[in-house]
Amino acid sequence: MKIRLKPAAERAVRGGHPWVFSDSVKSESRQGQLGDLATIYDRNDKFLAIGIYEPESPIRIRILHKGKPVQIDAAFRRQRFLKSINRRNHLFGSDTNGYRLINGESDGWPALVLDRYDDTLVLKIYSTYWLTLLDELSATIVDLLKPDHLVLRMSRNIQALAAEQSNHSDGQMLIGDVSDPVLFSENGICFESHVRAGQKTGFFLDQRENRQRVEQLAEGRTVLNCFSFSGGFSLYAARGDATSVADLDISQHALESASRNFSLNEDDTRVSSCPREQIKANAFDWLKDNPDRRFDMIIMDPPSLAKKKSERKGAICAYQQLTRVAIGILASDGILVSASCSAHVRADEFFSAIPSTAQASGRAFKELDRTLHAPDHPASFPEAEYLKCIYLHFD
Repeated sequence: MKIRLKPAAERAVRGGHPWVFSDSVKSESRQGQLGDLATIYDRNDKFLAIGIYEPESPIRIRILHKGKPVQIDAAFRRQRFLKSINRRNHLFGSDTNGYRLINGESDGWPALVLDRYDDTLVLKIYSTYWLTLLDELSATIVDLLKPDHLVLRMSRNIQALAAEQSNHSDGQMLIGDVSDPVLFSENGICFESHVRAGQKTGFFLDQRENRQRVEQLAEGRTVLNCFSFSGGFSLYAARGDATSVADLDISQHALESASRNFSLNEDDTRVSSCPREQIKANAFDWLKDNPDRRFDMIIMDPPSLAKKKSERKGAICAYQQLTRVAIGILASDGILVSASCSAHVRADEFFSAIPSTAQASGRAFKELDRTLHAPDHPASFPEAEYLKCIYLHFD
């Protein structure tokens, strides 16, 4: 089908933005169907781009290719697959076998990610377009990466349609057979990943570099890990010779996962000898209700606090609230690590809100660092820029 766009959208696509929103479409040659390829022409009737058409989505077209016309076929996809995995070739040493191989639009694969957990790969799709290509994708993955297991994960919004149209299900095995959890290594630390039923593809791989930074700062410190989930920051802090670590999470399941991850690494005496505390509570409430506790390092890594644009202001207020109460129980010479995975909160907003709240506390502090996306999670357009983290050291 042939598509023409409004001028602003045409400029955006020409500039590399991978999404065309529904209100940006000027005309369509015919009524498109889910999974059709839409060819976009510019105002001079020259080829501009081609992408996946989704008639019911606010993102009407996800761009597969722009520039000169090409044939979108198995050879095209194989070449692009090689480009994606080759850019990761030298990112990690032999002590890391858990990382992202394909990061959606930012790698030229709209609505698709591929993660590695040792000999198990997890393919997650966010569009039914990819269902018709699963056999081809599986063959390419086997040929180039040779995994023992390949798991299919799907976003919630396509699971019902996938079951109806193609009999595919979330957590389905495409290659091999594996049960949750699988084990993998990250900088020499062993973690479990629930690849068939866990959040995302089973683990939060995107915080790897921030976990490593916490390890470098943790020596001699008592550490509170808020929204601790499976204890990743705590494990790194323990290996970094923290005096003690405390996991704070509302989920008993998450706390149990953290305990299992610590057990997996008990052969490291720094980990096994580090005193641990687990606190099952709402982090907002616990921080307010325990003003007399003191910690030398507090890590704030909450789940997304703004799942839609209308929640942005509330999310910023929540980050500020967390910062205020954390500073109240942060010891002198303490470090606050605050992260956000809310795409609707821009990095400049977050990096302004946290220091301004710290300044209002009256305590002297300096900024140690701020980070964005991990190298295996590139973000090539604004909507993909969700992750940010800031490190503040207080006198």
